[in-house]
Amino acid sequence: MIDIHLRHTQGDFKLSLDLSLPAQGISGLIGRSGSGKSTLFSCLAGHVRPTRGCISLRGRALYDSARRIHVPPAQRGIGVVFQDGLLFPHMSVSRNLAYGARNVGTEFWHEVIDALDLRGLLHARPGRLSGGERQRAAIARALMAEPDLLLLDEPVSALDPGLKARTLDLIARVQERTQVPMIYISHAPEEVRRLCDRVVTLQDGRIASVTEGKTGHGHPAPSVATVAGVCRAS
Repeated sequence: MIDIHLRHTQGDFKLSLDLSLPAQGISGLIGRSGSGKSTLFSCLAGHVRPTRGCISLRGRALYDSARRIHVPPAQRGIGVVFQDGLLFPHMSVSRNLAYGARNVGTEFWHEVIDALDLRGLLHARPGRLSGGERQRAAIARALMAEPDLLLLDEPVSALDPGLKARTLDLIARVQERTQVPMIYISHAPEEVRRLCDRVVTLQDGRIASVTEGKTGHGHPAPSVATVAGVCRAS
């Protein structure tokens, strides 16, 4: 499970969450600007230290204010993909993928490359790639570290509709093949419901709803708990 029990104050904004998600499939996180998506993303990644509470991934504490645990970002086993698909411009796609990878040439390596349709782009430099190709390469690079969780922060928001649809399909395919759990953050509800197994909606720093994604019809998702977990923020 991914257990998130946080209280965080940042200026006038307050984040108050108790949420447990399965560490499998793709969980979507949506909400208007200012709802808390980016703050939660930063807390999960370890870039922001919450005011109090705890975060655990498959029973491993990443943050626990009571026990004074705050695992640095590089040691969390969490991959991060941002909106702009950051790559090293002086390296080929293949060298970008190999940077920090533990699995060059392995079955997993080839699985990710094929799932994201990157085979024909391995020798290209990022400057020659389209926006969709850069995003696919950025997702692949994050996956090559074999993270325990992958966070995707609006990775297709800058793409045109055709590229967006194709990239979403490829994200779904690579998740199915690699089985790396993902949390997909977006402000576009339809995009998230198309891709994700479950959808968490934030409003004013709190959980407004948790529903089924994909073919779900807005009923509470039975695989998600909004209170249960291994730790609680008081």
